[in-house]
Amino acid sequence: MIYLGLLALAVGLALPIAVLSAAVAMGKVGVAALEGIARQPEASSRLQTVLILSMALIESLVIYVLLTFFLLQGKLPTLTAEQLSGMLR
Repeated sequence: MIYLGLLALAVGLALPIAVLSAAVAMGKVGVAALEGIARQPEASSRLQTVLILSMALIESLVIYVLLTFFLLQGKLPTLTAEQLSGMLR
């Protein structure tokens, strides 16, 4: 029973934590790229390429977590109405 509770907790928290972490990382990458372009405007094409590649890699991690989320959600047991009412008593 503890295993299923921890699995439900992991399923419920993994995706929001990954999305928040990715959002912070994307913000830092964007700020760093803009600062680099502001300092050296002639290198903007190179920095833009690195920026897009970095954003894609960060977003791919979130997609992997989303895939894991769906796989783990399939492992959770379904509860009937009687089981839920018994848990609430």
